Amino acid sequence: MTRILAQTPPRSRPRREILGARLTLATPALLPELRLYRAGPASGLARLASGGGAPYWAYPWAGGLALARYLLDHPETVAGKRVLDLGAGGGLVAIAAMKAGARQATAIDVDPDAMAAIALNAEANAVAVEAVCGDPLDGPAPDVDLVLVGDLFYEAGLAARATAFLDRCRLAGIAARIGDPGRAPLPRARLSLLAEYRLADFGDAPDATATASAVFAFV
Repeated sequence: MTRILAQTPPRSRPRREILGARLTLATPALLPELRLYRAGPASGLARLASGGGAPYWAYPWAGGLALARYLLDHPETVAGKRVLDLGAGGGLVAIAAMKAGARQATAIDVDPDAMAAIALNAEANAVAVEAVCGDPLDGPAPDVDLVLVGDLFYEAGLAARATAFLDRCRLAGIAARIGDPGRAPLPRARLSLLAEYRLADFGDAPDATATASAVFAFV
């Protein structure tokens, strides 16, 4: 895994400057305390995404927004803890954790371009987040106190790997909190509901249809 410190990533700085020029800094839905770089119609980022449209890290998803809101409303969840934002995208959840009083936040994602987005977003919110490019799901439990998972249960195979990883974390004494709008692969039998919010599933466009999104404890 390649580690890049989001607050001082010299190797990714050219990419940061490119993305910073193309993305727009805005306040995400439900999160007036934060600002997040996101793609717009003229951003030209579609070519970076394999499926067309802006890449997933270029806008907030409902599960991440709900989880970030929950952490800010319940800072005792992360206060003084080392947290891992799993499948971090642009690092929204890790940033919210730091704002809520986490001692250290690591944001991990498989997309190298997400590292630049995490750095930009962390800087915009005046927090330090460690960005890690890699996939930890088949590895051992990380050396953290809490795992945060926003919108990672969107495909069956990925959901199975994520559940197995969280099981290893649980056996190691590491708790997990999950934000998700209720997609089909979500391991519902393993979850305890903590809070619900009304949000659009993908992104936070004002004309998007709002649905229920929730935060769970993994049990």
